[in-house]
Amino acid sequence: MDTTAAGRGGESLKRRLGMSDAVAIGLGSMIGAGVFAALAPAAAAAGSGLLLGLALAAVVAYCNATSSARLAARYPKSGGTYVYGRERLGEFWGWLAGWGFVAGKTASCAAMALTVGSYVWPGREHAIAVAAVVALTAVDYAGVRTSAVLTRAIVALVLAVLAAVVTACLTSHVTAAARLDIGADASPGGVLRSAGLLFFAFAGYARIATLGEEVRDPGRVIPRAIPVALGITLAVYAAVAAGVLLVLGPDRLAHAGAPLVEAVRAAGVPGLAPVVRVGAAVAALGSLLALILGVSRTTLAMARDRHLPHALAAIHPRFQVPHRAELAVGAVVAVLVTVADVRDAIGFSSFGVLAYYAIANASAWTLTTAEGRPARVVPITGMAGCLALAFALPLTSVLTGVAVMAAGAAAYGLRAVLTRRL
Repeated sequence: MDTTAAGRGGESLKRRLGMSDAVAIGLGSMIGAGVFAALAPAAAAAGSGLLLGLALAAVVAYCNATSSARLAARYPKSGGTYVYGRERLGEFWGWLAGWGFVAGKTASCAAMALTVGSYVWPGREHAIAVAAVVALTAVDYAGVRTSAVLTRAIVALVLAVLAAVVTACLTSHVTAAARLDIGADASPGGVLRSAGLLFFAFAGYARIATLGEEVRDPGRVIPRAIPVALGITLAVYAAVAAGVLLVLGPDRLAHAGAPLVEAVRAAGVPGLAPVVRVGAAVAALGSLLALILGVSRTTLAMARDRHLPHALAAIHPRFQVPHRAELAVGAVVAVLVTVADVRDAIGFSSFGVLAYYAIANASAWTLTTAEGRPARVVPITGMAGCLALAFALPLTSVLTGVAVMAAGAAAYGLRAVLTRRL
């Protein structure tokens, strides 16, 4: 196994995270993103086929998680698929994966910050989003253990709130089982599009892999932590989606600005609405906290290889974090949230991250049996699923995503030409 702590040159990060920390960070990345931000646009795409879209997204996520876990155990470094693509497929594919991840997840950061703002102070969401980004960048700067402890507390609170929402929906007198029926409005294209949007919600398990350099005994912990976090998240998503559908139905859900708040009010428990708003804001904060961690670690890995400014590869001597990378990510996101829209950010993020995982599955295909290769059907299904979901997204998301990935490929080519001349 490759146990080199650092990338090609540069200082290494310390291994401080155990199994429970890794699972908590994965849960913190996923739970807030999906339940509070992606259900409504996914329902608008799939209609009564929302649960089919959720199931399809879960299958693709499982394949991606399995491929990522095997690769992370083999290459326990910061950077995730940027490292795997580089080592297994060549430098260009590693660069393209890293580019897609940083671009897509920066959009995810903006979406989560804006979700915080929309729940905390509707009408002032952009200002609140900037404040959230600044505050959580400061938390991440203080060290990964601080972030892990805070994430664990956030996950516990959010799960308690979601349990209350599901209970209120399932015990309400307005619940109607017919609202779960799949009707003619559930077209294959709509289900695919909803799965692509819901994939945004599952992608947080990558945070465990991108923090591979900071996990203790990564060959054992990472392959276990990723499926555990994904399994818990799927169970939570299924329960919440079913409960909200039983109360609101797909049409009302599709047009809900705050679907879980509307669901508890429709269920006859309006007193729970303020609690749900707090839970939504806290969940989105947890996702944002973990997202900044993940993007900064991939930025660190790319800076070590000088694909990004090498100054971003610095490790803080006291806090043992890539502090310049974290500050750079925080600054970019703070600017982005002043102009971004939540739904557009989700669509673009999904495209970039699906491209990232397509490369992860291609990398896993090249593993040998001795290196822990998964069953062949896993990376094949994962790669095909990623590409299908990416190009089933709304047209604006696809066009923007293709343009950004093409810009990344062009930047790589330009750098290669300049390097040869120098």
